[in-house]
Amino acid sequence: MDILGFGAISMDHVIYVDQPLSSGKGRVTRRITAHGGNVATALVTAARLGASAGFVGWLNSDTKQDPSSRDLLANGVDISHAPKHPDATAVQSTITVAPDGERFIAYDDDVMTGTTPDLSDDLLRAASVLLIDGYAVSSLDVVARASHLGLPIVADIEWTAPSGTDRLLDLADHLVLPMGYARQHTGCDTPAEIASAFWTSDRTAVVLTDGEAGSFVLRRGHTDCEHIPAFKTPVIDTTGAGDCFHGAYAVALSEGRDILDCVRFASASAALSVTGRGGREALPTRDAVERLMAEKPNVSSR
Repeated sequence: MDILGFGAISMDHVIYVDQPLSSGKGRVTRRITAHGGNVATALVTAARLGASAGFVGWLNSDTKQDPSSRDLLANGVDISHAPKHPDATAVQSTITVAPDGERFIAYDDDVMTGTTPDLSDDLLRAASVLLIDGYAVSSLDVVARASHLGLPIVADIEWTAPSGTDRLLDLADHLVLPMGYARQHTGCDTPAEIASAFWTSDRTAVVLTDGEAGSFVLRRGHTDCEHIPAFKTPVIDTTGAGDCFHGAYAVALSEGRDILDCVRFASASAALSVTGRGGREALPTRDAVERLMAEKPNVSSR
């Protein structure tokens, strides 16, 4: 497979309200329930874009009845190598979405996370990219083996666990992080300062995503932090936009594109993803991404 991943799978209970989140209260305008999760949505994105993608995190033993397993299969994600356990279940999330597309996520993640320590080296060697999120702190040995084997690791970290996050950050050669988390974790302010704080000799790229402000990139062989503007599209719901970005970045990386091209491709994919509701409704096809990139080319600046 082109892309392997393990991390969060969730059931998202999404509530749309008619007032900004800062208002304190508002009327419910719509409710939906949808599948989500950082790595799960990233892998669905990868499959939608034409890559072969495989989920190798914990799934319920009864895959025929398990909603998450059926959803991944229905969206073209291979689960044949995923470890199974009768107690494995999805994270439960309640997401409140304001009229401007901003959202607040409340989640219950007392579930099995990570992957089996027996995940085979042969499987890792056969992949082009490994996608992980913050829940990979429970499987640091597997991530370390993947790193030792030379597998590019794209990390989506949104919070710091009591232990293990620093090691996880060190193991990932492609850090693709939301600006808010990156600023909080480093204590730095500007994109250049933040990217430099995350830089190590083993790093290939640090990518900081900042919504409508675009992305900021520090890459191996370059000393400047470069800015990739965001693609402008109508915003309905930003749920899953970051997950889409990671999935598309991994696809471009697996195809051998340079880092700036990976970021542009991911930026266009994420821009299209916010034009629908929930984390999956508007995940784009490759044709749609390439059309947007052709119609609205964006260029980097320092």
